[in-house]
Amino acid sequence: MYNDNMRERLPEYLKRPIINTDTTKKVRMTLKNRSLNTVCENARCPNKNECYSANTATFLIMGNVCTRNCRYCNIGCARPEPLDENEPLNLAEAVRDLGLKYSVITSVTRDDLPDGGAEHFAQCIYKIRELKSDVKIEILTPDFKGSELALNTVIKAKPDVFNHNIETAKDIFKTARPQGNYDLSLKVLKYMKDVGKLTTKSGFMIGLGETYEQIKETLFDLKKSGVDIVTIGQYIQPSKAHLPVEKYYTLKEYETLREMAKNAGFKHFQIGPLVRSSYRAAEFV
Repeated sequence: MYNDNMRERLPEYLKRPIINTDTTKKVRMTLKNRSLNTVCENARCPNKNECYSANTATFLIMGNVCTRNCRYCNIGCARPEPLDENEPLNLAEAVRDLGLKYSVITSVTRDDLPDGGAEHFAQCIYKIRELKSDVKIEILTPDFKGSELALNTVIKAKPDVFNHNIETAKDIFKTARPQGNYDLSLKVLKYMKDVGKLTTKSGFMIGLGETYEQIKETLFDLKKSGVDIVTIGQYIQPSKAHLPVEKYYTLKEYETLREMAKNAGFKHFQIGPLVRSSYRAAEFV
């Protein structure tokens, strides 16, 4: 049963030390100078300091407020500002300045835009390749409401990896993502594999009350949709206003989940307590 003290009793393996080095300072300064957001900061990612110390970050484009109100996410829901036309260039310059070989770009959901921001994603890809052609690019996108026009815009830009997170099991989906659609997310992933011929990736959280059978069903649904890479990590409640944690999985249980992923047919996966969708993403490509 959940209580108000649960957030203060994180298992030791979910705690991360604060790291403050010249490298982390350089990353923060680069982001600040280019007026860039990261999901590391806005979503309170537990791996932020590890990634910053490795001279990398996951860029968050199109603002830092979302048009959807997912009940697990720390990013606020509000009326967004107009797109920053300089953001693709600023992002590309940050990738160049940090000397990245692998860049991960995600975004808030922008249902207010006709294409959901697909063209903005594409422009970010184009600008990076103009300045640093050897960079591998992974994008983690919203569902674009399933618009084939928007998805084709992304396909044309040729990201190296297309990632769209399923986020949670089907039976919990509407509770966690009231403005999303489980089956639509699967269709988006399948379209990007079948039509786009892209390497596809998806991930979900555990600890929201799902059963092992529901985890298995999610894995098989993703595999059936052509997903190449899957990530699974522990949900950590950002604040008391968000969905409570129903279960903290043990390290032993993660071994079981890895076997489940293998049995579903996945050869490439990251499964662990602090795994997030872009965690050590370059290791797969």
